Amino acid sequence: MPRKSTARLAALTVAAVCSTVSGVVLTTPAHADSVRIHDIQGTTRLSPLAGQKVTDVAGIVTGVRAYGSSKGFWIQDPTPDDDPATSEGIFVFTGSAPKTAVGDSVTVTGTVSEYVPGGTSSGNQSVTEITRPTVTVLSGGNPVPAPVVIDAQTVPAEYAPAGDTAANGSINGLTLEPATYALDYYESLEGMNVQVADARVVTASNRYSELWVTVKPHEHANRRGGTVYGSYRSQNTGRLQIQSLGPAADFPTADVGDTLTGTTTGPLDYNQYGGYTLDATEIGALKSGGLQRETTRKQGRGELAVATYNVENLDPSDSTFEAHASAIVNNLQSPDIVSLEEIQDNNGATDDGTVDASQTVDKLIDAIVAAGGPHYDWRSIDPVNDQDGGQPGGNIRQVFLFNPQRVSFTDRPGGDSTTAVGVTEVHGKARLTVSPGRIDPAGEAWKDSRKPLVGEFVFRGRTVFVIANHFASKGGDQALHAQYQPPTRGSETQRHLQAAEVHAFVEDILDTQKNADVIALGDINDFEFSDTAKILEGDGELWSAIKSLRKSERYTYDYQGNSQVLDQILVSPSIRRGCDVDYDSVHINSEFHDQISDHDPQVLRFRP
Repeated sequence: MPRKSTARLAALTVAAVCSTVSGVVLTTPAHADSVRIHDIQGTTRLSPLAGQKVTDVAGIVTGVRAYGSSKGFWIQDPTPDDDPATSEGIFVFTGSAPKTAVGDSVTVTGTVSEYVPGGTSSGNQSVTEITRPTVTVLSGGNPVPAPVVIDAQTVPAEYAPAGDTAANGSINGLTLEPATYALDYYESLEGMNVQVADARVVTASNRYSELWVTVKPHEHANRRGGTVYGSYRSQNTGRLQIQSLGPAADFPTADVGDTLTGTTTGPLDYNQYGGYTLDATEIGALKSGGLQRETTRKQGRGELAVATYNVENLDPSDSTFEAHASAIVNNLQSPDIVSLEEIQDNNGATDDGTVDASQTVDKLIDAIVAAGGPHYDWRSIDPVNDQDGGQPGGNIRQVFLFNPQRVSFTDRPGGDSTTAVGVTEVHGKARLTVSPGRIDPAGEAWKDSRKPLVGEFVFRGRTVFVIANHFASKGGDQALHAQYQPPTRGSETQRHLQAAEVHAFVEDILDTQKNADVIALGDINDFEFSDTAKILEGDGELWSAIKSLRKSERYTYDYQGNSQVLDQILVSPSIRRGCDVDYDSVHINSEFHDQISDHDPQVLRFRP
């Protein structure tokens, strides 16, 4: 069938009034003449026939989704046009378990719709679908159209075009350039049968039966098999999410560095949990890459070891205490000071006003002792109930563990959930007004977010100031694959305010005592190259120690195929310029399917 002209498509388009229902953009139905799938898909992300009724759209069923909230099937035209921008596949939304099978030759009559996974407020792209379908099965057992092979040669190096400024930065109305941009290339295959071969896993499988692979094995690769996200322009175009249309029990249990050998084949979908996704009808055999959890070295007698570790909503009901204890004792080698993030109160997410976390912390300390570690002492400040964000009722907070055989804590009374810590000068030395204390807990920067915990420690006669942080999360940011390019990172506004507050507090210490040893650490929820990190670092008052690593080794977290930095340890000039400063991001969680936290801990060793 020859390619329909632009004039022909325009004649089929009828003006209509748009509305949004449950993330599905519909228009008042209007009839369109018999069309092919590529006419429905068109040359942009939005169908030129959106809102119109189409009749007897022909195709071969390539995949069936009989689970979840988006039940339906994919069809593909076995006779494609010659335009690489137009997809030959489309999803037919049935709403209930489809009665079709792979290989069926069908015709579909229904309404063309644009569905936005996650809702229009998410900023995500849309999926072109046929809804309210009437399906006629003409025959069964037909050959499925051969899959399009997605590999390093076919996926462009550039990720996305710049959005149309006249459309608030949206790329929806731009003509697809599949030979130039990766997002355009994937969009040009939306709904089509595709295939990857011998693809390396770059995000481990999770409880939702999802994993990520790369079709570009050399793209920003690290030595452990992942793909590093090193700048806002390093989106890593070879990443692709893999799900399965088969039983969840058959989904591979994979770690980073494993390989799906052979071929993985199925329709190319788009969802809110990762963007373009291969929904596999056939999935490759898993070959283990043999990835092992790392162990850092033990600190020397004259070295102070300071660590940060997000233990992911730890509360007394969890089953992970022994594993966390083993990680601290064996993988981290029992650091002298451990800043813990996401310690919940004594009854976890039960929202009954409880804020005390002594049972949670004591249970972890007991587990550490049982694992052969030191009997840590601890300091923290209980938050005001439900004022610090996180899981409702959980009251997460930062906690200092410290080994009293190696380091002492300087207690100064008066620190509580609402009192701001300050800096004073005594005999030419900086000291905290309260210890432990919290930075400006009533400040706007910390609204519905964790307030920094500050403590004053002494190691071998030298005072060390430690600031434990857990900045505002990235929740609500537009995804890398959003229709808006570049995507909006709205959450960083609060992190910038938080970084400025912490930096100002560090300046107060250094203005009081130029050579003070100061460490700001924790879950910063932002990258080492971000403006958040730049604000924290200032004019050299702090320096993120992860920058001491090669760029290919800079990561503490793994998200949607990108190994990236969220956790940081920043140090003052007196520490940075000292002898034998040693930083290690210890990879024990983020790359593994059986992780006990989604963050990797870090350790800094230095000689005060």
